[in-house]
Amino acid sequence: MKQETIFAHAKFSNPFMNASGVHCMTIEELKDLEKSEAGAYITKSSTLEKREGNPSPRYVDLALGSINSMGLPNLGFHYYLDYALEQQKHQETPLFFSIAGMSQEENIEMLKLIQDSAFSGITELNLSCPNVPGKPQMAYDFQATEDLLKKVFIFFKKPLGVKLPPYFDLVHFDQMADILNNFPLTYVNSVNSIGNALFIDSKEEAVVIKPKNGFGGLGGQYIKPTALANVRAFYTRLKPEIQIIGTGGIETGRDAFEHLLCGATMLQIGTALHKEGPGIFARISKELQEIMDEKGYRSIDEFRGKLKSL
Repeated sequence: MKQETIFAHAKFSNPFMNASGVHCMTIEELKDLEKSEAGAYITKSSTLEKREGNPSPRYVDLALGSINSMGLPNLGFHYYLDYALEQQKHQETPLFFSIAGMSQEENIEMLKLIQDSAFSGITELNLSCPNVPGKPQMAYDFQATEDLLKKVFIFFKKPLGVKLPPYFDLVHFDQMADILNNFPLTYVNSVNSIGNALFIDSKEEAVVIKPKNGFGGLGGQYIKPTALANVRAFYTRLKPEIQIIGTGGIETGRDAFEHLLCGATMLQIGTALHKEGPGIFARISKELQEIMDEKGYRSIDEFRGKLKSL
């Protein structure tokens, strides 16, 4: 298979998966992903206890993407862990497990539960949820991020990746990469939505989502250039053992090709999956294959990370 991908020392049929938060809240939705053409899939970012999240409307599709302020609605850590343990008994499509604690202590507690469980897949620690009122994004506090990772890797020995928000300053790429390179991370997922955007319905003279007076995370095509910059920045700064998942603005095979060219190994799809449903994985995989065939590439590794500068 031309799109086979080696990630975390395992072989994936293709690099595509859902972004956590999209089509992964319930077991029914997760089973849809398991049956799709995705190379892997990931659970909803969970907190220890079930959360209702923010009031609706909290997600709106826009012409070039989406805006949301979901507030981490999820069915609770144990709901997803029970599913993951059951799923891996007949594992056909690899499963990633996402957590996003409301505090450093909650993250550590969930990671200890995963470490002590029979779960043998990959865990994603979401350090970048921009939509919980009153809670800052952990990954914008570099010292707090470093402190948390130091505590985590004392006891956590299973594959672990971190999901990061977008950064906008070259110095911040340098500083965060310096921190991440000190730890045995499996991967970095870049990027989460751009936090605290505002979209206005000019006819109604009003915002379009209810929480936080309309401020929410921006996703989709709006954020692709930012996502590509972050993927490239971390690919060129992180040690080779830390792989990259590219997320942000992927809705065509060409978008996927550009993320791979910047250095991503796996690719997560959020807004476009929400708009199109799990059938999107077959379409995007086919479109990527057409680009590879046209360019004469027999595998992703022939071009991955090989973006040219002028």
